[in-house]
Amino acid sequence: MSVNTAASGETPAGLDLSDYLRVVRVYWKAIVAFTLMATLTAFGWTVLQPKIYSSDSSGIVVTPGSDNVSLSLAGDSLAKAKVKNYESVAKSRLVADRVIASLELKTTADALLGTISVKVPLDTAEIRVTAQSPDPATAQRVADAWVNGLAAQVEAIETAPPAETPAASGSEATVDVGTPAAATASAVRVLPLGKAVLPTSPVSPNVKLTLALGALIGLALGVTYALIRRHLDRRIRNAAEIERLFDVPVIGTLPVDHRLDGKSTILDAGAATQLHDAGGAMAEALRELRTNLSFLDVDQPPRIIVVTSSMQAEGKSTVTANLAVTMAAAGENVVVVDGDLRRPTLVDVFNLVPGAGVTDVLTGAAELQDVLQPWGALPNLSVLGSGRIPPNPSELLGSRAMKNMLQALAQNAIVLIDAPPLLPVTDAAVLSRAADGAIVVIRTGKTTQEQLGQSLGNLDKVKGRVLGAVLNYVPSRGTDAYSYYGTYTSASEPALPESEAVPETALPGATLRGAQWANEDAGGLEPVPAGRRVKG
Repeated sequence: MSVNTAASGETPAGLDLSDYLRVVRVYWKAIVAFTLMATLTAFGWTVLQPKIYSSDSSGIVVTPGSDNVSLSLAGDSLAKAKVKNYESVAKSRLVADRVIASLELKTTADALLGTISVKVPLDTAEIRVTAQSPDPATAQRVADAWVNGLAAQVEAIETAPPAETPAASGSEATVDVGTPAAATASAVRVLPLGKAVLPTSPVSPNVKLTLALGALIGLALGVTYALIRRHLDRRIRNAAEIERLFDVPVIGTLPVDHRLDGKSTILDAGAATQLHDAGGAMAEALRELRTNLSFLDVDQPPRIIVVTSSMQAEGKSTVTANLAVTMAAAGENVVVVDGDLRRPTLVDVFNLVPGAGVTDVLTGAAELQDVLQPWGALPNLSVLGSGRIPPNPSELLGSRAMKNMLQALAQNAIVLIDAPPLLPVTDAAVLSRAADGAIVVIRTGKTTQEQLGQSLGNLDKVKGRVLGAVLNYVPSRGTDAYSYYGTYTSASEPALPESEAVPETALPGATLRGAQWANEDAGGLEPVPAGRRVKG
């Protein structure tokens, strides 16, 4: 058996796209829950936030016009150059004080500046002012007042009197004391471009953007949670995982059957024909397991098979009993041996008389033929109970007498041994040395990768052969659900008259199953369609 990554402690290969999709399918409920929770949290935050309204107003820097093209171009260039300086003026406390005074606002210049944003579009002489306030009317009034205050401040700057020029060195300055300094005419002005619009909807909080960000954050948290759970959750959930991590073939997948809840029993325990024709997902899965076992080694098919598991309550006894019934219904001679000498269950499963069994044969207290009990529903199925519970089960199961007994049973039948779990005790590993191979039953969603890796390692230590794994309790719904095509049935054929039918007693020495077989003197057995008369 090859060394597996889970058992050896090696880190498995990184996730590919299919692995990510599988994680999403498995944990989609948690991802949706995280997304909804984050979205609702974002919505609650928006409800608690105050509504902020925004209003825009703008002004344009102009210069005195001229009919001269050169002067017009120069004036335009001057306006564009000035507007960069006026952007700083628009963000100053001087303009804020003018607005506070004109609107009689009860706030400070710094607080008002925090609600104002100024922007100058590229390669234009326009100045855009945006005012924000919890009151839409206030936002509109502040935006208009700010542009007007900027215009007044620009006019005050442009019309400021020039500074006095000091006299040249060695000469006296001539000053007209009685005449005030003359103010120069404003060459540049800021003109408002209309009234600001009264806002009807708040700009903050942005409900759509906030909800989108909340959903995105929730989705990211949900996916992160799913990936962490996937990394920490080591339970086995599908057959592909077993084959990839442990290089062990999965020879059967058995779906959940609620008839087995809380107990080990045989399904459809009626007549042989009922067992052979039993329908349903479990019956079809057992037939598939039976078929896969027959093709494991065509040249030397296994005759002595140990059925075990990693831990208790994984369904190994139920699998053993129902697999034996399914094989016997197909015509095989089957002997079921209860190899669990510590907690035997098969006698109760088959509803047989308790008493002598394996331990009595091994100790010489009884003969094999005396304790082997045929099962009434199928005469070709026999059960060998465990017998009395011994003080040394491992020694008895590993003895030469046990091996000889199994070989004697295997001469005329397929032997299925219900063995104890691999991890608590060594009985199953000891039995695997006397058998042709072992089947490890794995319970979906319960058996962990570490448990299966250790179980396979225990079999490998004693050179036991692993025939394959059986994935039990596969859910019928969900990501890794069991697929059953229950509607795929055989086509019905018209019944022939009784005069054309072939009775089974017409062929001495031949068994009729499915197709009829004709035993001709010269040609031996050859298939004949069912329901047709056999000539000769």
